[in-house]
Amino acid sequence: MSDKARGGKEPDRRDPEEAALSARLRSLGDRLGSQRPNDSTAITRERPRPDASGLARGFRLSSELVAGVLVGAAIGWAIDRWLGISPWGLIVFLLLGFAAGVLNVIRAAGIAPGSSPSGGSGDAKDA
Repeated sequence: MSDKARGGKEPDRRDPEEAALSARLRSLGDRLGSQRPNDSTAITRERPRPDASGLARGFRLSSELVAGVLVGAAIGWAIDRWLGISPWGLIVFLLLGFAAGVLNVIRAAGIAPGSSPSGGSGDAKDA
């Protein structure tokens, strides 16, 4: 800063507030320096890589749901055409397909009791 901005004071001389601020900044820097680990002791962390199996599992679960809805809609549409009861067959079987899709997702995810995520029946046949 120039002498004009300081009000004509000498460049060496500081206000007491500015000196206190500088002292606080130095002490803060010292405390932060002591809190940070040294570069030699810092643990290098690798960036986590995306898990391809998680992506595959997501596609499987979403396809289970979509397949259940589409199969239910197809069956309902076929029954509507065959019996001439449009749109009731489509509505009923669309809802049943949605329920079946959600149930398949729950089973495939391994959330339902007695089921396994590997696609098995979950029965204990070893005993």
